[in-house]
Amino acid sequence: MSPLTTMLLLFSLGMGTTLTMTSHHWLMAWIGLEINTLAIIPIISKQHHPRATEATTKYFLTQAAASALILFSSTMNAWATGTWDISQMTNPTATTLLTTALAMKLGLAPMHLWLPEVLQGSTMNTALIITTWQKLAPMSLIYLTANNLSPTILLLTGILSSLVGGWGGLNQTQTRKLMAYSSIAHLGWMATIATMMPNILILTLMTYILMTTTMFMTLTTTKSKTLQDMAMAWTTSPTLTSISLLTLLSLGGLPPLTGFVPKWLILEELTLQNLTPTATTLAMSTLLSLFFYLRLTYVTTLTMAPNTTPTKHKWRFKTPSSKLLTTTTTTTLFLLPLTPLLTS
Repeated sequence: MSPLTTMLLLFSLGMGTTLTMTSHHWLMAWIGLEINTLAIIPIISKQHHPRATEATTKYFLTQAAASALILFSSTMNAWATGTWDISQMTNPTATTLLTTALAMKLGLAPMHLWLPEVLQGSTMNTALIITTWQKLAPMSLIYLTANNLSPTILLLTGILSSLVGGWGGLNQTQTRKLMAYSSIAHLGWMATIATMMPNILILTLMTYILMTTTMFMTLTTTKSKTLQDMAMAWTTSPTLTSISLLTLLSLGGLPPLTGFVPKWLILEELTLQNLTPTATTLAMSTLLSLFFYLRLTYVTTLTMAPNTTPTKHKWRFKTPSSKLLTTTTTTTLFLLPLTPLLTS
């Protein structure tokens, strides 16, 4: 793909998301989502591989169906109330449809099945875009309509997503699929808190994006696509693999790392709202996710792969280094002391 085409597609991605985030009219928000979808499709399919084509088709069909549902729900609301304002979504049927559509766009369970398949058919960098940037536009719509969305549906999809995200990742050996189920679990936490405390939703989304970016960049630097690759990653960069242990534990939500902040605040808010069973279920589901994160850390840093060759090191033609990875790693690990500042 030529640099001009790449620049145009990335600009369209940015513009689509920005348009959705800044609009007050449903049609403009829908146009932003469509621009976003159409820009990412060539990026996914650029490998000219059957898996990439399959991933593109699955992504397009799910996103197109979700966009159609959003347009249908906004039209239904406009028919009933006479307004296209995003914050005036008051028709009960329209809000139920919108909640379902946004859950489908994000990849929340039970509309999650497309996400692992699409990530597996994409490159690491494309998978990073899908799991981070592509979540911003639907999440901004949830934030804007939080007062009118159905809390019951969001709580149910949130609990189900956190459970599915934990269970689904247990049997995976592909790192991209592991990250997909990790994404589903994190999105479940966001859906649970969305109608109660939208500010915590934003904080959770930001920390999730930071942690996921760090993990994907680590996987890209070490060229690790499977657990077996992760076992040999220490020869590429021992320091990076040591730090990846902490990054994975942060994704699992262990204190005193950054990933603990959103989980702590969400569980506290759920308990205050007398939703103790929900909080307990979410906390228990985190143990499932933590298991596969720990398995990944064990393979990566706590064991040494069998060496069948005389040399213990891979060929390194270029020393891997990234300033962005340095920044994101620092924030992924050390933001817990700033919790009072972040929540004020």
